[in-house]
Amino acid sequence: MHEVEKYIRSIPDFPEPGIIFRDITTVTQDPEGLKIAIDSMAEKLKDLDFDVVVGLEARGFIFGMPIAYLLGKSFVLIRKKGKLPCETISESYDLEYGQAEIEIHTDAIKPGQKVVLVDDLIATGGTIEAAIKLIERLGGKVVDNLFLVELAGLKGREKLSDYRVDAVVTYEGK
Repeated sequence: MHEVEKYIRSIPDFPEPGIIFRDITTVTQDPEGLKIAIDSMAEKLKDLDFDVVVGLEARGFIFGMPIAYLLGKSFVLIRKKGKLPCETISESYDLEYGQAEIEIHTDAIKPGQKVVLVDDLIATGGTIEAAIKLIERLGGKVVDNLFLVELAGLKGREKLSDYRVDAVVTYEGK
């Protein structure tokens, strides 16, 4: 068991029966839990050559920004459609019941930049797959996809089989 796991709250039968919700708010509201989470994620990148950290709205911001700061890298936002003020490109992806769309500023990633994508959790991989497409359309190269938590039973890692994927904590179920 990773040390950060003791700070992750598991809530059974949420949002529906049979699901165990992995709540990271208990990590971020505890100073030691937050430090362990950020340090553990940054440690996964210590030997990786990259230029920029990209965080996905919203919890990717929580973890991505301090990692970028610690490692002396720039930080870029990927947001939900309609939230960024300048010229953007967007990518749609499927949700369980419908679709969503994310955006990035067209000048956020320079051609050839090596990018680490950061989010709190990987489940089915749909959001991170859409983010990869945005980065690649701008000419960036995704060199890692970094998460605090992986729900291995939802097979998101398989969707990203052509990319490096790192997670601090992996739960086998959904």
